[in-house]
Amino acid sequence: MILPIVAIGDPVLKKKAVDITKDYPKLDVLLENMFETMYNAYGVGLAAPQIGLPIRLFLVDTTPFADDDDLTKEEQDALTGFKRVFINAKIIKEEGEEWSFCEGCLSIPDVREDVYRKPKITVEYYDENFNMHTEVFDGLIARVIQHEYDHIEGVLFTDLLSTLKKRLIKGRIGNISKGKINVDYRMRFPNAKKKR
Repeated sequence: MILPIVAIGDPVLKKKAVDITKDYPKLDVLLENMFETMYNAYGVGLAAPQIGLPIRLFLVDTTPFADDDDLTKEEQDALTGFKRVFINAKIIKEEGEEWSFCEGCLSIPDVREDVYRKPKITVEYYDENFNMHTEVFDGLIARVIQHEYDHIEGVLFTDLLSTLKKRLIKGRIGNISKGKINVDYRMRFPNAKKKR
């Protein structure tokens, strides 16, 4: 089932999410719905807060990035088929010199800005079967994970922008939260005027 994606302005996106246990109700159905919702919106990642759930759960599938002709064959191969579920994730290490990449977010449609992040991360997480993993990721995969991880920490990519950039996009952000935007996927707008 395709779920509505919560737009910027909803308090759930600013909450630090809570851990879940392996007996979380209907987790398999939730994951299936989240993947379907993400694919329907042409996303490469989706976090539970983006569908209104303040829990430490996100998923990624970087395959669409593999079509980028600017990437090396090795980078394209790494991105193809990289599909993971991250439950109760913790980034335990970030390494390297920060690099810039133009990011966007399904909760903030039509806003894309350069964000600086470290290129290499070590993450502890549970998969969908509640098996624990500690893995190192780098490049675009690391970036997608960091972006989704920020969601479960109550951080949006726009929070990482300079004061000037935030001022420049403030009007657009306000319009998005009011639903004054055209998107081709289901969304829930926190400040939309109710129709009478």
